[in-house]
Amino acid sequence: MKLIGIDTGGTFTDFVLSYKGKVRVHKVLSTPATPEQAILQGIRELGLDPLGLMVIHGSTVATNAALEGKGVRTLYVTNRGLEDLLTIGRQAREELYDLQPPQRHPPVPPELCWETGGRLAANGSWVEPLTESDVTELRAAVDRLQPESVAINLLFSYLDDSAERALAHALSDGLFVSRSSAVLPVTGEYERGIATWLNAWVGPLVARYIERLRRGLPGAQVAVMQSSGEAVAADQTADQAVRLLLSGPAGGLAGAGFVGHLAGREKLLTFDMGGTSTDVALVDGNPRLTTEGRIAGYPVAVPMVDMHTIGAGGGSIARLDPAGLLLVGPESAGAEPGPACYGKGGDLPTVTDANLVLGRLRPESFLGGRMRLDVTAAERVVGHLGAAMDLDAETAAMGIVRVANEHMAQALRVISVRRGLDPRNYTLTSFGGAGGLHVCALADALGMRRAMVPVHAGVLSALGMLVTPPGRLLTRTWLGRLNDRSDHQIERHLGELAAEAITALTREGLDPTGLEVNASLDLRYQGQSYVLNLSWEGRDATAEAFHRLHRERYGHRLDLPVELVNLRVRATGAPPSLVLAGTEGKIADHNRRRESVAGCDHPVPVIERASLDGTHPLPGPAVILDTVSTTWLDQGWIAHLDPQGNLHLERAQAG
Repeated sequence: MKLIGIDTGGTFTDFVLSYKGKVRVHKVLSTPATPEQAILQGIRELGLDPLGLMVIHGSTVATNAALEGKGVRTLYVTNRGLEDLLTIGRQAREELYDLQPPQRHPPVPPELCWETGGRLAANGSWVEPLTESDVTELRAAVDRLQPESVAINLLFSYLDDSAERALAHALSDGLFVSRSSAVLPVTGEYERGIATWLNAWVGPLVARYIERLRRGLPGAQVAVMQSSGEAVAADQTADQAVRLLLSGPAGGLAGAGFVGHLAGREKLLTFDMGGTSTDVALVDGNPRLTTEGRIAGYPVAVPMVDMHTIGAGGGSIARLDPAGLLLVGPESAGAEPGPACYGKGGDLPTVTDANLVLGRLRPESFLGGRMRLDVTAAERVVGHLGAAMDLDAETAAMGIVRVANEHMAQALRVISVRRGLDPRNYTLTSFGGAGGLHVCALADALGMRRAMVPVHAGVLSALGMLVTPPGRLLTRTWLGRLNDRSDHQIERHLGELAAEAITALTREGLDPTGLEVNASLDLRYQGQSYVLNLSWEGRDATAEAFHRLHRERYGHRLDLPVELVNLRVRATGAPPSLVLAGTEGKIADHNRRRESVAGCDHPVPVIERASLDGTHPLPGPAVILDTVSTTWLDQGWIAHLDPQGNLHLERAQAG
């Protein structure tokens, strides 16, 4: 079967095709209004027949809808007295000392909040049972308000979901219905409610997108990457749309972990720089997960890759603020019209335009020569900005790149230094179409001496889709002191959760005997609010591992009972088989072509990445070209390829 991984970005849609041990890569401009059109275009340009094609892709439909506030009309159903729950939230200020914070609209307007019965106590007993009158009144409210979807979030529904099920069953089949007991059956009514509302708010959009994509790919098997790093069959995605919010970035981290393992580099500090944004994360063998992520300012408590995102990409727009200070991003030129050098009508300077003016990006080699960049347009828009600062175009371009670099360096510090981790113990790993142009400067900014630009770095998120296993990550709350639970009790509950995950994967056609199941617990000291996740190794061993991790993470352990909060089970199948072609041992020719680059006294080598090998290191400065990305090797850095085709960069020793 032909396997194709697809990552839909804000500017480009990337493709990696694996067939008979060979890998092909491809890029097309994204079509943000109808993302499936770029996917279908790329598959046509690759000459592929959908019949028998296995498609694994990262979708931005849910993400864009949440960020742009363009979900469907959603009715929020909760218990009496709690209709303001999502508006009040945790009452945490985004900026503690801002006495006049901007007014923020509630997630759900008051007229679309509905109160009903079916309230449980914390011990699972009924405080207010659900009545026929409650059901009838909800039906009447739906008929009057005409929502497209309904989110049901009743108190303690993870203990008994019968009231939520009864309400969902009573609603019309034409409605999209999300139950908190199905979306996120854990403690915390606010976080559970936000996740359920987000799921209902964007779910119909995801369902329509998937349907359009499947109609355009008759006979193909389609799967979608989840935010936690497992692939799920497309027909299962709409019911769990909230789990797709970091779909594409999860693919990038999966790809980084895969190539890092092949290269013998397990500890990675990654940055994925695309056209619109940059994502930074840590990978220790596997990507780290968190349940404390945020999207559009809302907490998203479903498991997702732990990363930090900023609005700095190749398409980030440079401008002056009223005081004359140079700003870069977060606004982006996107795919339409794109940077000025794309020749599609863009008239504002971007980071891509700046790199082109500096000579680090070659106009004739963009996308392997399939798209020629307009140097004159880039010089014009960057020159206009420079004139406003009394600078020439090259100096202005250098300023744009330095400001963008500082934004990304600060983001890398957030994910490492601010967490007590020394970035010098990691390998800076850059990917995304624009990452290689900035990797040396960022490594210098963090005092790092090792960096890596992976093979197929410009499409690594798409490659990551191909090494992603099908799977499920399920969570259930089971509050209580850990010492009050026996190993047998915990394993019985974990077994029930595992059986649910295995059943779901079996419905997707996976052989249950070939699944790998891993169990873990969310633990905390009694009285704490935050948890640490530990692999299940038996009650006593897991408790001791919790004490050690707490001391490592926070510098101390407490003489308090350990509390069990959540059970977690991850079931995965075997990932698709992917073989990366190694280097062919070509003789390096570092001097065959030289071009002028701003800031360099002499013309620098411009070489194809494929002409490098592991025995002839390349000293900087140099421009290294690839089909889907360009790497700027700065002065003082040395580059060489490993057998898998990864580009390793090392800081030259002083003296």
